[in-house]
Amino acid sequence: MYNHTVARLTYRALLGRRRALILCALPVLLLVIAAAIRAMTGADDQTAADVLGGFALATMVPLIGVIAGTGAIGPEIDDGSVVYLLAKPVKRPTIIFTKLLVAIGVSVAFSAVPTLIAGFLLNGNSQQIAVAYAVAAAVASIAYSAIFLLLGTVTRHAVVVGLVYALVWEALFGSIVDGARTLSVQQWALALAQKIGADGAISSAVGLPLALVLLIGVTVVATWYAGQKLRSLTVAGDD
Repeated sequence: MYNHTVARLTYRALLGRRRALILCALPVLLLVIAAAIRAMTGADDQTAADVLGGFALATMVPLIGVIAGTGAIGPEIDDGSVVYLLAKPVKRPTIIFTKLLVAIGVSVAFSAVPTLIAGFLLNGNSQQIAVAYAVAAAVASIAYSAIFLLLGTVTRHAVVVGLVYALVWEALFGSIVDGARTLSVQQWALALAQKIGADGAISSAVGLPLALVLLIGVTVVATWYAGQKLRSLTVAGDD
């Protein structure tokens, strides 16, 4: 289910100079903010939770997911070069699964790791806040990668749609509107963070059992459907 050639090409596409700069921008900003806040106010658990929850998990993680997920396949479909990949003797689900693993790896590296470092900068991992949010960022990165990889297969405007989803639904509605929280990847990931962090340090609007079911379900369904769309694209190309 994993193809090294597809993985190498996908890594090369995602970590090209321009995309790498974009991927680095938000983590660097997070670390600068964390260092500045620690220097000005000292260690504070609530401040750490606010920064990691409000900026890292609600904004940075989904935006990096957009870049990694859509960038794993969208550009190849847009410029038509995906035809050459589909002409190779590689099963379509293998292509999707490989690209998903690459997107997850890139997303976790550029979101979960900086979140962990920022947490230690902010409060030295007091109440397990740094670890909790880093795990939440990693888990959310898996779901986001699958969702945005699917978007890359179904629309040529995947980046635009992904940005609207990340900035409007996850960062805005998913944080403040009660009804939308149940359908927010951010809240699902927070449920796991709440379990890891000390009592009262982190809260989620979704219970952990439901959150895990939704995270796994969305990831599996999105990956499966992306494979189906890629298979139909192959048929269209062959015709």
